[in-house]
Amino acid sequence: MPSKRTARIGALTVATICSTVSAVVLTSTAEAESIRIHDIQGTTRTSPLTGQQVAGVQGIVTGVRTYGSRGFWIQDPKADANPATSEGVFVFTSSRPTVSVGDAVTVAGTVGEFVPGGTSSGNQSVTQITRPTITVVSTGNAVPAATVLDTKSVPKKYAPVGDTAAGGSVNGLKLAPATYALDRYESLEGMNVQVADTRVVGATDPFTELWVTVKPRENDNRRGGALYDSYTSQNTGRLQIQSLGAVADFPKANVGDVLKGTTAGPLDYNQFGGYTLVANRLGTLKQGGLERETTRKQASGELAVATYNVENLDPSDASFADHAGAIVHNLQSPDIVALEEIQDNNGAANDGTVAADRTVQKLVDAIVAAGGPTYAWRSIDPVNLADGGEPGGNIRQVFLFNPARVSFADRAGGDAATAAGVTSANGKARLTVSPGRIDPANAAWTNSRKPLVGEFSFRGKSVFVIANHFASKGGDQALHSEFQPPKRSSETQRHLQATAVNAFVKQILAKEKKADVIALGDINDFEFSDTAKLLENDGVLWSAIKSLPKRERYSYVFQGNAQVLDQILVSRSVRRSTGFTYDSVHVNSEFNDQISDHDPQVVRFEP
Repeated sequence: MPSKRTARIGALTVATICSTVSAVVLTSTAEAESIRIHDIQGTTRTSPLTGQQVAGVQGIVTGVRTYGSRGFWIQDPKADANPATSEGVFVFTSSRPTVSVGDAVTVAGTVGEFVPGGTSSGNQSVTQITRPTITVVSTGNAVPAATVLDTKSVPKKYAPVGDTAAGGSVNGLKLAPATYALDRYESLEGMNVQVADTRVVGATDPFTELWVTVKPRENDNRRGGALYDSYTSQNTGRLQIQSLGAVADFPKANVGDVLKGTTAGPLDYNQFGGYTLVANRLGTLKQGGLERETTRKQASGELAVATYNVENLDPSDASFADHAGAIVHNLQSPDIVALEEIQDNNGAANDGTVAADRTVQKLVDAIVAAGGPTYAWRSIDPVNLADGGEPGGNIRQVFLFNPARVSFADRAGGDAATAAGVTSANGKARLTVSPGRIDPANAAWTNSRKPLVGEFSFRGKSVFVIANHFASKGGDQALHSEFQPPKRSSETQRHLQATAVNAFVKQILAKEKKADVIALGDINDFEFSDTAKLLENDGVLWSAIKSLPKRERYSYVFQGNAQVLDQILVSRSVRRSTGFTYDSVHVNSEFNDQISDHDPQVVRFEP
């Protein structure tokens, strides 16, 4: 995936949909008094009054937002008897609101549906009143009691199947808040809600938000997270937490920490996570004491091969010492490290630079300073702007290897456009170029990183390593999408990429049946995905993370879901070798002070 930070910054534009304030007067007093918030919200995801003008809408102000999409939430203290109709609604003012929590107000305006991220995003919409005229009736009123969200009140099923006649949209379906979690949250949109003593399952990020679960036992893993291990394990208890208070007061939480006491505020919906509790009141952070993992050192006869996405690393970054420390201390200086997201020598400056020797050498030097080996390295510079990623950054994969333990078979001729081939010498497979690229002209790699392949030797035995960084999940519909099940359009390209890599591995194995082959990197897809199955096709590779207990299978945390994106796939001979072990080394994904959003992976075996 693109890094969460990069993707988020690129999408952070505030949509101002109704910035003009205008007065709306209904001529019928009875009609005005008959319109209540639950009438506006209705029993589906979209208001039955969309586009209509309303007046005399009564409510108590429960929250005021002075940044981003400015406005405030109101809630009707006189609820109807229908659990599907929300009693809260957002009033979009566009400018800084002048009301305060506890004000009793009447509002006139136009009912609208705002889709965070735009209609093409597939996100659900937020019902709101725009172009408002606001009258404060009284102040200092008690805020309506918060609805409790917990294991009992949030259903086990995640979402209904969308209406096929509406392209899979759930918008027109009657809400079933007792059956589906997304319907339960939607039935509370804009209302005051609360959670208590909730465990953090997504660490605080640079945008002052974190994720908790209201279901502490739902797919919990051994370090406090919530495991995403199938397309039907969405983890219904996940909820994003933001704050209406000062940024400085927001807790810096890691996975496994707990927000003790009550966290309460209006329930919002946004493009970066769906349903979000925007807190007027935050619980107190109780730290869980989570520590960064350290893998064991490989034995003298073991070859250790790792993959590590260093998240758009370029010479201007301040994270080199930290990355070096992770490689030397947490990964125990693997013999071979496949790096992803190494940027060119001037990072995102879009001036035609493609060389990355300064970036790599700075990391090599930092590793030495951290007490590690003097790694040698190999890579191939991409064609400018041809491999995706941050424009101008020209990210690529790089091999680091410890020349005191591993040798590299250098064979000239590999460049950005030349396809590596496989020949045979004395009954052993041999690359035609090393380092090389796999089928770079294949349309599977359009605007995406081409795999880097290299031939190594350890104790006289050849090992073929393929470093990958598959196409990102950008463009996929979110789990909380209007469309259920959500469409995963990005996997089409990854399927083509997986097929190409699988075909190349078959070429190697056709020349040497028992060759040691490792395909690793940021696969940008799950170990249970069709992408992984295509890589494994005909048993030529196997995703080694499946050797771990299910609760330990993750390398990335996204929107509170601990999941696999980084994988190391191995040929049969590697899998069956003496001393085969695998480790997902959790040093980043669960922490608020992460230096990358990915955890590295390492495999050890005796060739």
